[in-house]
Amino acid sequence: MIQAKIVGAGGYGGVGITELLLKHPHVEIACLVSLSDTGRSMSDVFPHLRGFCDQTIVSPDDPKATEAYDLVIYSTPDGVGMQSAADELNKGAKVIDYSGDFRFNTPERYASYANFLGKDPHHAAPELLPATQYGLPELHALDTKQQLVGNPGCFAVSCILALAPAVKAGIINLSSIICDCKTGISGAGKKPNPSFHYPNRYDNMNAYRLSGHQHMVEIEQELGLLCDQELQITFTAQAVPVCRGIMSVCYADIKETDINTALDIYRTFYPHPGFVRVQPANQPASIADVRGTNYCNLTVDIDERTQRLRIVSHIDNLMKGQAGNALQVLNHLYGFEPDTALQHPGQYP
Repeated sequence: MIQAKIVGAGGYGGVGITELLLKHPHVEIACLVSLSDTGRSMSDVFPHLRGFCDQTIVSPDDPKATEAYDLVIYSTPDGVGMQSAADELNKGAKVIDYSGDFRFNTPERYASYANFLGKDPHHAAPELLPATQYGLPELHALDTKQQLVGNPGCFAVSCILALAPAVKAGIINLSSIICDCKTGISGAGKKPNPSFHYPNRYDNMNAYRLSGHQHMVEIEQELGLLCDQELQITFTAQAVPVCRGIMSVCYADIKETDINTALDIYRTFYPHPGFVRVQPANQPASIADVRGTNYCNLTVDIDERTQRLRIVSHIDNLMKGQAGNALQVLNHLYGFEPDTALQHPGQYP
């Protein structure tokens, strides 16, 4: 049985991976670590876990937190994992980090990402970057030899999966890519913030970080790898008054490709079964279809009037955009079936 430590257990990402690991037949949650809620049981912080996970949350300097574990999952903000990942790796652990600390293989690429957040662009553990892997299994082969994985950003997952087949097949003009993205408020995390206070958020929506969003760096990196060239996209993030979910509508000028050919390209790139489901525009699609699941639903369409490819991508930002994808990565790292503890439908209504 794999012994797992979750760092940042008190947040949405921490409780999300806890919920999933409770259903995993080969992983045991051995340690829950957090700066907040220390000394409380996980089920006191999250009452829905009562009887399922009653472990006590410990602080990072607690002796239990410093023991060696098989797997360490950082559900923490940027800058935390890079401070202690090397120590966990030296103890023999595999490491999955939710933040941007290990999504990039070079200090320069990380610095570009950090600058959009207004953070220190200098990485605390640059020697680890060449060994990390971007954790999107639909694009990168992950196997049992990989020790360190940077889990993707939620917006990045939705846009990369939407555009990867078209970029790889060369059917779009790369300079014309637009990503128009709307996210639920849970993406901002659990910590209270005046911007996400209920009276300010209810019945309201807004675009933000128009000067540049950090997930744009990931999108350009991963799409650039597929076409073997640098590219730049137009990216707009918008917050809408829902709890969870991302809808990204991605556009690009298309090159002499009809809708049947486009659908074939996407279905070949994402074969069944898998966590990406491709459908034509005449089938209904909404956030409700993926809520609580690790699926990404892609609606493939071509605007015949303007000759633009239009891909509508729906994911649950806390699942395929975070904890669900991390568990999918875990399954690859240990050689389990990719859908272990993830094969379930959403809830309706």
